[in-house]
Amino acid sequence: MTHSATSKRTQFVRDLAAKYGFDQCGFSEARRLTEEEPRLESWLTNGYQGKMAYMENHFDKRLDPTRLVEGSKSVISITFNYFPEKKQREDAPKIAKYAYGEDYHFVLKDKLKSMAAEMTQAFGDFNARVFVDSAPVLERAWAANAGLGWIGKHSLLLSKQRGSFLFLAQIISDLEFDYDGPTTDHCGSCTACIDACPTDAIVADRVIDSNRCISYLTIELKDAIDDQYKSSMENWAFGCDICQDVCPWNRFSKPHHETRFNDRPQLLEMSAKDWEEITVDVFKDLFKKSAVKRTGFSGFLRNLQFLK
Repeated sequence: MTHSATSKRTQFVRDLAAKYGFDQCGFSEARRLTEEEPRLESWLTNGYQGKMAYMENHFDKRLDPTRLVEGSKSVISITFNYFPEKKQREDAPKIAKYAYGEDYHFVLKDKLKSMAAEMTQAFGDFNARVFVDSAPVLERAWAANAGLGWIGKHSLLLSKQRGSFLFLAQIISDLEFDYDGPTTDHCGSCTACIDACPTDAIVADRVIDSNRCISYLTIELKDAIDDQYKSSMENWAFGCDICQDVCPWNRFSKPHHETRFNDRPQLLEMSAKDWEEITVDVFKDLFKKSAVKRTGFSGFLRNLQFLK
């Protein structure tokens, strides 16, 4: 394929991503991420994955996309803004902003499948898989490789123009594109996220000890939350946004335009007393098609009771 044809294909996919509401679209050559190997190995060796045993599986697949998609040549990385226009009442137990609307797994996967269908119409049959936080893919590393931002000290992808309230997704395919390169790191000497974390979960630059992270404690951990964190939860009932809220780059965050991510008015209006009296029926209605369902009612109730 000529360079001109590859460039046209690359631009076609960028335009397609914009059509489906994605903020950024970047391209990387499918290769083994050898630079990430020691970092991942060290993180696992230190036990920073907590009880997320699945993180210990498929070590090679996490590093090498060609093991996920046969004959793959490219990783298309995409970001989608989820920053909400409104927030919950100040007195209410807090829900991470990404969970205000419909579960992003479904929303983004629908968009990616539609994108892939249009790519097939334009390019003919090709081998590809779409990924939305659903397989052993180092999504932040790939997004950084494609120049969509850099990985901040809080370990999340950061964009100078958009901040970090971004969902990440990938299409791994056997098509070739014009490949982008990484951008530069713009965290500098800032330690706002490290200083603000109430449980000291950011143990080093870009290294999170999940065992101490409020998001892990309220979502992934199925056991009782250790009493040592009783005074450190800062009223978070599902997830946590502290390291993002204090990041100077997030002053550039703008409200998203995705109707399926629109907040549920009832969620934002609920008072502390409403949360105290929540029933299983209210939970099911309030969080229908929501990522909050991951905890189940019993897990969510555990979190609320731990905050008392």
